[in-house]
Amino acid sequence: MKHTIAALLVASVFVAACGNSGGDNKATTPAIQQEAQAFLDSYTKEYVQLYTASSEAQWQSNTAIKEGDTTLTVAARNADEAIAAFTGSNTNIETARKLMAAKDQLTDLQVRQLEQILYAAANNPQTVADLVKSRIKAENDQTQKLYGFQYTLAGKKVSTNDIDAVLKKETDLGKRLAAWNASKEVGKTLKDGLTNLRSLRNSTVNALGYPDFFSYQVSEYGMTTPEMMQTMDRLIAELYPLYRELHTWMRYEMAARYKAPVPDYLPAHWLPNRWGQDWSSVVEVKGINLDSVLGTKSAEWIVREGEKLYTSIGFPSLPETFWQKSNLYPYKADSAVKKNNHASAWHMDLNNDVRSLMSVEPNSEWFETANHELGHIYYYMTYTNPQVPPLLRKGANRAYHEAIGTMMGLAAMQKPYLAGRGLIDANTKTDETQALLKEALNSVVFIFFSSGTMANFEKEMYTDTLSASRWNARWWELAKKYQGIVPPATRGEEYCDAATKTHINDDPAQYYDYALSYVILYQLHNHIANNILKQDPRATNYYGQTAIGDFIKKITLPGASRDWRTVLRESTGEELNAKAMLTYFQPLVSWLQTQNKGRKYTLPEAMAK
Repeated sequence: MKHTIAALLVASVFVAACGNSGGDNKATTPAIQQEAQAFLDSYTKEYVQLYTASSEAQWQSNTAIKEGDTTLTVAARNADEAIAAFTGSNTNIETARKLMAAKDQLTDLQVRQLEQILYAAANNPQTVADLVKSRIKAENDQTQKLYGFQYTLAGKKVSTNDIDAVLKKETDLGKRLAAWNASKEVGKTLKDGLTNLRSLRNSTVNALGYPDFFSYQVSEYGMTTPEMMQTMDRLIAELYPLYRELHTWMRYEMAARYKAPVPDYLPAHWLPNRWGQDWSSVVEVKGINLDSVLGTKSAEWIVREGEKLYTSIGFPSLPETFWQKSNLYPYKADSAVKKNNHASAWHMDLNNDVRSLMSVEPNSEWFETANHELGHIYYYMTYTNPQVPPLLRKGANRAYHEAIGTMMGLAAMQKPYLAGRGLIDANTKTDETQALLKEALNSVVFIFFSSGTMANFEKEMYTDTLSASRWNARWWELAKKYQGIVPPATRGEEYCDAATKTHINDDPAQYYDYALSYVILYQLHNHIANNILKQDPRATNYYGQTAIGDFIKKITLPGASRDWRTVLRESTGEELNAKAMLTYFQPLVSWLQTQNKGRKYTLPEAMAK
């Protein structure tokens, strides 16, 4: 899940890090480097103080939402305005630009920090200060509406966990439809706010020369919007033959389960996920009935067990403050206080204060999610070192954080690992094809949601300024094209089903991060399996393998102080590509083709342009 990064550094660590980031001592350092370092030191000191306040305010506003009480929302807005005013100040922009004009004379670390300063400034330019304030207020108001919403089902107050449980287990289509409809009601309350945010986000970044907010977010990869969308199209094209087989299999499987005619496209309420991004729970692998075992554990055990995986490969124990300050378990469905129901990891100070916001329950989904979120936490902890300046304490690119977390979640779900941890009987016979199918219904299916529906919707929303009067229709056109999914019935523009996906509101124009992360994670995982463990990538056991920890640390230790392409090439010997993912799932293709023999394929043989 997407992580939240807040930046702070206590004074002693700040001095050590900044002192090491400028290169030689003062007597031999060129004057321009001394000038740059003085600016960076001053900027960072102020920045981390302001961002600390913002992080704490955002944490409170995400964990203690009360209907009708705007106190925390206002506090978060004030803190955000303070950091925005600083990062977007004309003085900082002009100084950074002047220094960048002489970047050939600066150290690489100095240049990278200056680039970060200018990137942050583009989202908060002082030249449009009133616009920035309006955007910040709108974003905090939207968060309040999104996470303060009370879901109801059959006249009862329910949580998103309750709705998800129905969609995973219920076979009565009427009850499934009611739960799915309940999950979409929040979109109605979010459309006006999202329409306003689209305008404010685009206008804000326009002030520093970015054509639109989507292009601004993409630029952090060193890519243009066309380049990013071409990358998304390439991933889809490479995996499309497999997805077409999965889609056909799923139509017939679900029709048999619900005793209904086989549909040409998958009705959204037939699927076990609110957005159709993960179909894996429809498959139970014989011998790996993990939910029955985990159901006997506590929610805390789930997270503690995740920590054990990381410590076994050479990472330190989580700091005690993680357990004291995190918000890990769900509130009661009828609680007067609500919280952000999307799992996330937070680095409150880029030092030792790391936290996670989850709603952990003892089941297999949260077992995988907890391992994922701890991947973010350990990434934070590793690049928090004196060699990485505070402004560069983030992933090599945004996708790397997700790649590391998801890889560890994947590893924790493989049979040898589960057997080694005593969660399944090592002698249990399992159907390896079914295990691979279950994984493909997660990973491969997700690519078509992330690269296809989400990436294209947000690109059209921001770059093409798609009319808000067409948002719901276009969302379902894209879902049909890329996922082969249709709504249960016609959905008018009074709905805003796209806005029910939290990221579109509070983590906008970045969902392609997840698609890229899946490609990277399979490259990393296959490398670990083939070159470190000498095991089948589909059946690994990471536990106790400190060489894996050493490999991961080489990737995570530099943070964003090195180019992400170089990090990937040096760690795997390859450029970014989907070859590892294709190789991983290749054994599944022939099985699916046999299963689908004689069946009607409704997706075209090739993805339409």
